[in-house]
Amino acid sequence: MKQINLLDWREERRGRLKKQFAQTAIGGAVVAALLVFGGMRFMDSAIEYQNKRNTMLKSEIKAIDRKIKEIEELERVKANLLARMRIIEELQASRSQTVHFFDEIVNTLPDGVHLTLIRQQGQATTIEGMAESNGRVSTYMKNLDASEWFSDPRLVVIKTSNERNGAGRASQFTLQIKNVRPSADNANEDDS
Repeated sequence: MKQINLLDWREERRGRLKKQFAQTAIGGAVVAALLVFGGMRFMDSAIEYQNKRNTMLKSEIKAIDRKIKEIEELERVKANLLARMRIIEELQASRSQTVHFFDEIVNTLPDGVHLTLIRQQGQATTIEGMAESNGRVSTYMKNLDASEWFSDPRLVVIKTSNERNGAGRASQFTLQIKNVRPSADNANEDDS
């Protein structure tokens, strides 16, 4: 026997489409939920990975800061040692300077001049003494000026006394000179 469908085919079709739409909507919602969940998991893992990197970088920065402090301390120690070495080298170089100073004072001293006081302050030296005449003081100043160890002799005071000390008049004088450190070549020649 033949079957006759008395239902409206359009309504049946509409029902199928609604059912199909519901299934597609549910599938899309499930897929969207899975995508959101997957995205959240990806972002959480990316954030966790970045936090681990940040923690590692912070620990590395702290280690480098400690090394920088150590380097700065070593630089400070190095600067102190270099300063000490320079001082020692200067003292070593000027070790014989006092001997040369007094030797040159004696070598430049003409006959008839006697020193009573030598006072040194920094690079300036004051010399007081007695001379048989003003000409001998002048000769002494010329000798000091010609020396490599002294420069700019300047007569501060000269007093001539009329008293006779057996040999004639006496001139009391005060000179100021600047101490000069001769060049290394000349100083080495003097040392030999």
